[in-house]
Amino acid sequence: MLWARYQASITNEVGKMRKQKKSILVLGIITISLATTLFLLSRILPASERFEMVLDGKAVLDKQTGLIWEQSPDTTTRSWAGAIAYCDNKTTGGRKGWRLPTVKELASLVDPSQTVPALPSGHPFSNVQSTIYWSLSTSGSDSSNPGIVFFHCGYVSAFDKSHHYVWCVQAGE
Repeated sequence: MLWARYQASITNEVGKMRKQKKSILVLGIITISLATTLFLLSRILPASERFEMVLDGKAVLDKQTGLIWEQSPDTTTRSWAGAIAYCDNKTTGGRKGWRLPTVKELASLVDPSQTVPALPSGHPFSNVQSTIYWSLSTSGSDSSNPGIVFFHCGYVSAFDKSHHYVWCVQAGE
């Protein structure tokens, strides 16, 4: 239904452009780009294709997002400031450059059809706690409540700066 409405709006826009004797090349490029984006977003990779072990098995490349995650997140709870410092100083697989993920990045790991933990079936991670993980994101102008992801069920919210778990990430190459 959404695609049909999109095609109808494109047809309408093409008609308007023809009437105005403008080139439809730009619209064609936008159409191709949007169609490609919709295709990629609609294709959820199974865990066996999505995740690849890297850095001698110490980290996991998420091919869907391009992010590299610790294969085994820290099992110690930390304050939010402690979590930031922990990731900033981390070396995994001989590699530095780790950081606390944004709430959007952390939530990208969530599979809403799964619980305890809310990760894709067949994921390669170990020691994932089915509880709250910190993100670097804060809730709008309120920096006293950073974003969190609750991996028991995939719930995303903001929370006070008590002690929670840490899962460090870095950009892929």
